Amino acid sequence: MQTLQTLIDLGHGLRFTESPRWRGDRLWFIDIHDNAIKSVSLAGDLRTELTLPFKPNGLGFLPDGSVVFSDALNLAMKRWDGKDLHDLAELGDVAVFCLSDAIADSQGRIYVGDIGYNFWNPEAVPVDTCVIARVDPDGEVSKVADGLKFPNGMVITPDGRTLIVAETEGFRLTAYDVDASGGLSNRRLYAQLPDGVQPDGICLDAEGAVWVANPAGQPAVLRVREGGEVTDTIALVGHAYAVMLGGPDARHLFICTSASHDPAEIAVRPSARLLVAEVAMPGAGKL
Repeated sequence: MQTLQTLIDLGHGLRFTESPRWRGDRLWFIDIHDNAIKSVSLAGDLRTELTLPFKPNGLGFLPDGSVVFSDALNLAMKRWDGKDLHDLAELGDVAVFCLSDAIADSQGRIYVGDIGYNFWNPEAVPVDTCVIARVDPDGEVSKVADGLKFPNGMVITPDGRTLIVAETEGFRLTAYDVDASGGLSNRRLYAQLPDGVQPDGICLDAEGAVWVANPAGQPAVLRVREGGEVTDTIALVGHAYAVMLGGPDARHLFICTSASHDPAEIAVRPSARLLVAEVAMPGAGKL
C-alpha cells in the first residue's frame, strides 16, 4: 500500500463525513453535521451537491441515477433527482431513534439499518435489538432482519446474492443471503473481528475481503477476509468512520476520519478529513 495522502484537509470546512460512495469520477459523501451531500474529485475539487434542512445519513444511488439518503432523526428516506427532493418512505413503524448506513442494490431496493440509540440524547434508553429495513422502489417498507447490535455499514456482493453488514456493538461482520424478492435469510457470521474493533463503514474488494473502519481505536482501518483473517491494517492519529474503494480502477481506498463523533465537540472543534491510499486489490460489488 502506498502512503496515505490527505485528499481534503481541515481548511475545507468539513464537519463530519460519512457514507462515501464512488460515482463516475467523484467520491460522493454525506457531511452529517453540515447537513449536506458533497463530492470531491481525486484532484481535491470539493463541491456541495445539496444542502438540507435535516441530518442526512445512508447515501446510495438508484439505477436511474437518483440519489437516496435518510432524514436520519425523522426516520424517513428521501430521493433527489438532481433538481427536486422527494419523499420516498417513512420508517417510523420499524426503526427507533435514528437511521444508520444504507445501500441501494441494482434493483433499486434500499437497505437501511437502525442505530438503536440516540446520539443527541444520551439519556434515551437504547433498544435491545436493531433491524434492517428494505425500502422498495415504490416506497413500501419491510423489516427484513432483526436482532442485530447496531447494524452499520453494508455491502452487497457483485452477484447481488449476499449482503454483509457491520454490527458495531456485535464486534463482527454478519452475512445474509439475498433472494430474488430482496428478502434476507441464512444469517451467518462472516468475520469475528479482533478484540476492540467496532466496525462502522465497510467496503468490499474483488477477493471478497472487507475493508473495515474502526472508530474505537487502533488499527483504525483493517482488511478482513471471510472467516476473520486480518491481512492489512492502517493506523491513524484520529478515528476512521467509513471507507470506500473507488477511483479510475477502483484501487483508491478513501477513509473518512475525525477526532470525535460527539455532536457537541464537532460543533466547536470540527476535525474531519478525507484520506486516500492506493491498494492492490480493486473494489467490487455495489460501489
